[in-house]
Amino acid sequence: VLLPHGAPIQAALGILGITGITAYFGLLRVGAAIAGETVVVSGAAGATGSVAAQIAKHVLGCTVVGIAGGTKKCQFLTEELGLDAAIDYKAEGNLSDAIRKACPKGVDVFFDNIGGDQLNACLRRMRRNGRVVLCGAISGYDQLGGEAANKLTGIPGNIMASIVSSRLRLEGFIVLDYAKEWPKALSDLALWLQDGKIKNAETVVDGLPNAAQAFRQLFEGG
Repeated sequence: VLLPHGAPIQAALGILGITGITAYFGLLRVGAAIAGETVVVSGAAGATGSVAAQIAKHVLGCTVVGIAGGTKKCQFLTEELGLDAAIDYKAEGNLSDAIRKACPKGVDVFFDNIGGDQLNACLRRMRRNGRVVLCGAISGYDQLGGEAANKLTGIPGNIMASIVSSRLRLEGFIVLDYAKEWPKALSDLALWLQDGKIKNAETVVDGLPNAAQAFRQLFEGG
């Protein structure tokens, strides 16, 4: 990755690296978000989610609601990244109702990094012809083997019926699908970063002995 002048070198691991490129194609190509639509992003304080949310809000001009775990993360989303609203899934007894309150007209695009209960909650609030970007399902990554896999949350029948009647499109993708277009994505991301439309948000954990705990926090919402 060739970084623009003044960009921190660690940006190559985030906003100007794989996670930023993933957000770029997930939102613009798979989600096909346009100005004026309502976009909800799960894992919105994470490396990919935070970039997708910022592009939707400050580049496209969408109404953007982020879902994250904890008060500090939600404050970060609204106060630092400028999102319209943030939902603390850890504090909400009914996440679907919280999404309804934050998005009274429904959701046009859901950029999902989490899967499970958060996916089901937002599927209940999608508008007709809505698009669901299946970028990740980190809520279940540590339960893929053995008996735990049988306990993962699936999509209930009533929501499946709604997917059909609301003409929703759920699409998964791998960023390598767009490898030939990475230079354009990096050019756009670098320009938006220089123009202040998006910010390079990062979490730094000092010391190799803390690496294992930092990695585990990816799955626990730390």
